[in-house]
Amino acid sequence: MVGNDLTELDLRDSEEQVTLRRHGVNQAPHVVVGPAATSAAPATSATQTMAKAPAPAVIDESLKKIESPMVGTFYLSANPESPQFVTVGSRVEPDTVVCLIEAMKIFNEIKAECSGTVEKILVGNAEAVEFGQGLFLIKPD
Repeated sequence: MVGNDLTELDLRDSEEQVTLRRHGVNQAPHVVVGPAATSAAPATSATQTMAKAPAPAVIDESLKKIESPMVGTFYLSANPESPQFVTVGSRVEPDTVVCLIEAMKIFNEIKAECSGTVEKILVGNAEAVEFGQGLFLIKPD
């Protein structure tokens, strides 16, 4: 909270609510946990500022998705001056490195683990990725 200059964080779902508040520099955050309100309350300012997620695109079922095996930062090349590991139309084999994911200052090579052609790159360079998030779509041989 201090690193992002937050004074309050409110998380809610249909069953629970968690509120964290920071009061002063030397005080620990105040945590309140309880059941969420069952009535339909108006959206809070935090949820109002969040953009709605776009509708998921229709994906060809014959394509194989390469997913992120970890949380981290996605990179298409080893460094800014290097060419991308793969581009749309690139041919890949199971041991072809398709990208790097940086997690805790360690760069992890992600391999295609299948043979085929790169049909689509689902993540932009230097974007944060989550575990299980789709990175590439491959048209298998």
